[in-house]
Amino acid sequence: MKALIFAAGLGERMRPLTDTTPKPLLAVGGKPLVEWHLEKLAACGVEDVVINTSWLAQQFPATLGDGARWGLRIRYSYEGATPLETGGGMWNALPLLGDAHGSNEAFLLVNGDVWTDFDFARLPREPQGLAHLVMVDRPPQATHGDFSLAADGVIRADGEHRLTYSGIGVYRPRLFDGWRAIVPEPAIVDGKPKFPLAPILRAHMGEGMVRGEHHRGRWTDVGTPQRLAQLDAELAAR
Repeated sequence: MKALIFAAGLGERMRPLTDTTPKPLLAVGGKPLVEWHLEKLAACGVEDVVINTSWLAQQFPATLGDGARWGLRIRYSYEGATPLETGGGMWNALPLLGDAHGSNEAFLLVNGDVWTDFDFARLPREPQGLAHLVMVDRPPQATHGDFSLAADGVIRADGEHRLTYSGIGVYRPRLFDGWRAIVPEPAIVDGKPKFPLAPILRAHMGEGMVRGEHHRGRWTDVGTPQRLAQLDAELAAR
């Protein structure tokens, strides 16, 4: 299984820290956030990792190299000076995750700006449907959840008890089949489509093709300097 790490965001809420360092390369617990993911990916048998980049993109290969120190092969999917959002970023990276856009081999996805004790080895290598999402309890900063998780593992766009999408999941490239009917007029940046992933997920949820699980362990969206400092202190105390 291959993996994709989302690392192209501008990190605007993390300024001034992100004026000079991309958010996934900010240190927590003695190493960059993204290194926690790389170690866990290597431990669960992933060998090939694609990291999408935009803001301060050159710092990623300068810091992480080709991945050899973790027993990984890292390739970089540069989106350009303007990030392509989650949907466009994933679409742009698909050629590096398979032979072509027509491949349907599932890949693991993790956001580069989260920290969690979730064990990636728990994720299904062959998910049912088109995607398998890891959901978590709503953090204090999220007044509304993202999706609801039924007892049978099916994720729905609506529902009374909504959870927050953790930024961790397994996806099949065919999730994007017919995506232009769902996002008919995406913004085009340097010839590449820019669009969010959520509308595509919601469209397939209506078909019962998105499943998931509820992680009740530790998870942090490292979205502000305060949350970064709090997580760093917690990890140091351990």
